[in-house]
Amino acid sequence: MNKIMILVLYLLLTLSLTACGTANNAANNDGEKNSNANASQEQKNAVAGQNASNSVISKAQAQPLSSSKKILVAYFSHSGNTRELANQIQANIGGELFEIVTVDPYPEDYEAVKDRAQQELSGKIQPRLKTKVANMESYDVVFVGYPIWWGTMPMPVSKFLSEYNLAGKTVIPFCTHEGSQFGRSIADVTKLCPQSTILNGVAIRGRDVKNSQSEVAEWLSKLNL
Repeated sequence: MNKIMILVLYLLLTLSLTACGTANNAANNDGEKNSNANASQEQKNAVAGQNASNSVISKAQAQPLSSSKKILVAYFSHSGNTRELANQIQANIGGELFEIVTVDPYPEDYEAVKDRAQQELSGKIQPRLKTKVANMESYDVVFVGYPIWWGTMPMPVSKFLSEYNLAGKTVIPFCTHEGSQFGRSIADVTKLCPQSTILNGVAIRGRDVKNSQSEVAEWLSKLNL
C-alpha cells in the first residue's frame, strides 16, 4: 500500500513539474515573439525614415543649382565670339540672354573698330545703347560678357553697368581675348559695381571659344550659385 501511495505521489509531482515547464516555455516564446515584433517594427520605421530621407535628398539633388536665383546673361559682341560664350553659359545654367547693342553700330573693318574703341576709351565716351533690360531689379545674378579692347572692356559695357543699380547683386564677368586674359577689366567692373559681389570669371581665347564647353561647364560648377 505504501509503495502504491509513493508511486502515485511521484506521478503527480512529475505531472506538476511538466505543466510548469510548459507554461514557462510558452511565456518565454511569447516574449521572444513580442521582442521580434518590436525589432521588426523598429527596422520598418528605420527603413521608412531612411526612404523618406533619401526622397528628400533626391528631390534636392534634382533641383538645378540656380533654381532659387534669377539670372541674366548680358554680353557685348562684335565678332560673335563673346555671343558664343554667352550661349554656352546660358545652356549650362539657364537664365535670360541680353545683348548689349549700341545705337551707332561699330564698323566691320578691324582697324576702324580699333580706332573708334581707342577714342572712346581715352575720351571716356560711353556710346548710347539701343537695348535696355526690363526689370533689372528682379535679377539676382548678372553675368557680364565682353571682348577685351585695349586692355579692358569696351565702353558700351561700361555704359551698360553704369545705367543700372546693381547693389546687392552678384556680378560675374566673362570675356574673350587674344592673349591678354581679363586685362584690367575686373578692376573696372569693380569700380562700376562697388556694392555688388564680384565672382571669379572666365577668360577664353577667341579662337578657342567654339570648343570651350568643358572649360565653361567646369568654371560654372565652381561658382556654386
